[in-house]
Order: sequence, then C-alpha cells, then structure tokens
Amino acid sequence: MTTDRPRRRTRSGPPWAGPWLRSPWLTLLLPVLFSLVDAALVARNSSWWENGLSVLAAAALLLRRRHPLTVLLLTLPGTFLNYIWIAPVTAVYSVAAHRARAWETSLAATVFALVEFFHWPLSDHPLALDRDNALYAIQCVMLAGGPAALGLLSRTRRELATRLDELTRGQERESRLLAERVLVSERGRLAREMHDVVSHQVSLISIQAGALQVSSADPAAVATARTIRELSVRTLEELRQMVGVLRASGVRRDVPLAPQPRLADLCRLIRESGLAADTEVSPGELPWPEAVERAAYRTVQEALTNISKHAPDAAVEVRVLARGARLRVEVRNGPPPVPPGRAESPAEGLPGGGHGLVGLRERAQLLGGTLTARPTPEGGFEVLADLPAAARD
Repeated sequence: MTTDRPRRRTRSGPPWAGPWLRSPWLTLLLPVLFSLVDAALVARNSSWWENGLSVLAAAALLLRRRHPLTVLLLTLPGTFLNYIWIAPVTAVYSVAAHRARAWETSLAATVFALVEFFHWPLSDHPLALDRDNALYAIQCVMLAGGPAALGLLSRTRRELATRLDELTRGQERESRLLAERVLVSERGRLAREMHDVVSHQVSLISIQAGALQVSSADPAAVATARTIRELSVRTLEELRQMVGVLRASGVRRDVPLAPQPRLADLCRLIRESGLAADTEVSPGELPWPEAVERAAYRTVQEALTNISKHAPDAAVEVRVLARGARLRVEVRNGPPPVPPGRAESPAEGLPGGGHGLVGLRERAQLLGGTLTARPTPEGGFEVLADLPAAARD
C-alpha cells in the first residue's frame, strides 16, 4: 500500500544543486568565508584591533544557529568601527530564522540599523534634516529589514512544512482509523448474520431433538436425543460468546462470559462424541496457559468432528501428553471399516469447508507451536499438535 505523501527536502539549497552544494556544513561555512573576505576588503584602512573585531564577527557566525542573539551582539562592534555588512546581515537573518518571538527580530533589526546609521566616527554623520541623512537612514532600514524579512520567510516556510507533515500523518492516521471502523462494522454485520443463520438451524435441531425425546419409547433414542439437545444448547452458548467477541459490543461488560473449555473438559468431550476412542490425557503438573489448554481442546474437538464425518466406525486414539515444557496432542483414526461408496455414512452430506484445520494451524502458530494433519500409511488420518508452555497470548 502506497500513500501520496509530499516529499520535503531536509537539506537547504536549490533542487538543481548537487549534494555537496546542499551540505549543511557548506551552508554553515559560506557566510563565515564571505564575512572574512568582507573584513579583508576594509582591513587596509583599519587598525589591528578593528580588524580583530571584524574577524571575531566573522568567526562568531559559526554559532549563529544555536545562539543568534549572542552572535548579533558580537558582530555589532565590528560593524560600528568598520564598514562590514555580511556578518551583521547574516546575524539579523539568523535571529529572524531561529527565534520564534517577533519582538526579538524587530529589536535585532532596529539595533543593527541604529549601529549602521550612527557609524564611527560620529562626526562623519552630523544630525541634520537633509536629503543625505534621509537617504542614508532609508539605506540602513532596508539593510536591516531585508535579512529580517528573509529570515521570517524561512522560519515560516519551515513551520509550514512541519505543519504540513503533521497534517499528512494525521490524515493517514484518520484513514487507518476509518478503515478499522469499517472493518469492525463489517465484522459485526457478519457476526449478526452468522448468529441469525446458525442459531436458527441449531435451534431447529434442538427442538426436533426435544420432540424426539418426548415422543420416542426407545431408551437409546431418548438418550441420543437428550445428548443432541444438550450439545445444541452448548453450541448456541459458545456461538453467543464468539459473536460477542466479533462485535466487541455484543456482550455487556457486567455479564460474565461462560467458562472456556480447558484440558479437564477433554474426557467429557470424547465421551459425548460417541466414538470409541482409546484415550490418554496426561498433561502433567505444569500449569499450562489458558490459550494452550483452549487450543488443545479445539484441536481434539475438530479432529473428532472430522472422524465423525468421514470415519465414524474407525478405531480412534487420543493422546494429550506433556513433553517437558510442551504439550503434545495426537488424534489418530484407522481406516473406516466400510470403504467409501459402498454404503452411505451416517454423517454424509454434512457441510465441511476444510477451514477448521487451517484455523487450528494458525492458532498453533500464534502460540509458537506447530500443527500437522496428514493421512497415515494404513489409510487413516492423524492430527498432531505441539504447543509450548510459554504461549504468546
């Protein structure tokens, strides 16, 4: 999935410039070099200490991004005594570009304009209301206002780019939240449809089993009908729990959920399946995580369901054993006594999409284990699950 996010340059410089021209070190050093050249041009008519102040103003520009106000103050003595411009102009630009308060920028530009107007020696600029002083004042104001305006423009552009990046990330976050909300809504709709369809069919099965239990005189049929009715009620209860999880709001928080199946319920599950299974359940004394016990129960449940559908009269073996810090689940069945096609199986025609084992395999992988399902050389089938005690809940 790709998103059309605006690309923002993190280095200064024109787009046609090479990487070396856009290097941050180059943009830091170029004003210093130009300031030194400016100081050298006026050095012939100045004393050594005046030239030292000009060199100090140029060297101070190295700190203009972290301490712009201090750098401006260091450039003013050289500006007052010599006719250097590049260092103070760069300092005013740095104050406007790196300080968020507008009054600091105004104060920096005003101070530079005043120092430039009242230049040393003061006798060269007599205070008089004439055209020369007016033009020189305008020149000083423009000399100070130009870099201040450019610095404000640079800071505004940088803030707008940051704000645009934040807005872009916010829009992407809102899009993800909207997609998740749509997914949750669709999941709830599917859950309601599944509940309506499945609960209706299971309710009909329960009603028919209750009618058979009342009307039949055969004790075996009555017992079978009672088992079918109990299984239908339990299936409806589990369906309600699953629908509540999918809908996220289908079960009230003050209503406790029904207990989830554990390893202790395996014997009852095998007994109610109606299969003559050779059972060995020995989980050991290690306290298994609830997710592991539930995965083991569902694995045995799905395997017994498939055996009831495809080989109801085959020999069945169920082994749930502890192997150190791992729980081993083995369900095997032999070949059916009657080959397929010669007689109709009692469970023939039951729906089966083949998704049960896929879901169990994904559940085992999420827990850090494995699950394999394969036919045996004797013509039967086996389901093997290996689940670790340190489950990733």
